[in-house]
Amino acid sequence: MKAFICFAFILAVCFGRTLCELAVFALHSELYSYVLLIPFVSAYLIKLKWKELDFSNQPERRYGIVPLIAGVALLAGYRFAIRKGWSPEPEDFFAVMTLSLLFILLADAWIFIGWKNLRELTFPIALIFFSVPFPAGVRRGIETFLQHASAEVATTMLGVTGMPVLQEGTYFRLPGIRLDVAPECSGIHSTVVLALVGLVAGYLFLKSNWRRTALVLATLPLALLRNGFRIFTISELCVHIGPQMKDSPIHHRGGPIFFAISMIPFLFLLVFLRKRELRRAPKQP
Repeated sequence: MKAFICFAFILAVCFGRTLCELAVFALHSELYSYVLLIPFVSAYLIKLKWKELDFSNQPERRYGIVPLIAGVALLAGYRFAIRKGWSPEPEDFFAVMTLSLLFILLADAWIFIGWKNLRELTFPIALIFFSVPFPAGVRRGIETFLQHASAEVATTMLGVTGMPVLQEGTYFRLPGIRLDVAPECSGIHSTVVLALVGLVAGYLFLKSNWRRTALVLATLPLALLRNGFRIFTISELCVHIGPQMKDSPIHHRGGPIFFAISMIPFLFLLVFLRKRELRRAPKQP
């Protein structure tokens, strides 16, 4: 265990500047603010399982070479691409560096803690990889999907209420106003956070893998409904009150309110799955 901590400390020193830059980047990012919380949540979940670990067996060190090679290969590939003229965006830089660090740290744990213990910590270890920022291309792809899907949901809601609307991609023509669902309105931050909440809640409160999977998968339609409802609300306000509502606080700072609304059906689903699981669990003699 001491060897693991020593090697982890050396890694922290080697990647110290990058980690500090990542922290500053996340603090000033509307999307990646959650990155700073992931290591603490993962550490807490590891603490919950720590007493169940067995350090008496000799670790199978030879398998630790696999994540070590992956981490070093990422660094080497990054340096090679830079020399060939690649100009990475900040997200790309942090994605490569953070992923490389986590792979090498995983190799450290594999070598000094052992595979059997890591198997007990599969979820907390997997969770910490969500602290890796999306590469710029992946982030734009997710934003585009959420942007268009949310626009479709909002159009459906407006149609149900009888509001005349003409949709052209992410543009809405409403009576007296034209709105655009910009990439910034895709709700990617709230969607990622909701998915992470689903992952952690499923791990803590559910036992069966299919129920955990169902809870996480449900976060996507909930996210689309939340974002579509936000667009729908702003559209209705712009038509019935005035075009100035698209610059109102509910548009620019209303994200937490709509996120809280999306948590209501999420919690109902979690309670439902939890009760079903407890009902089907075998009674203790």
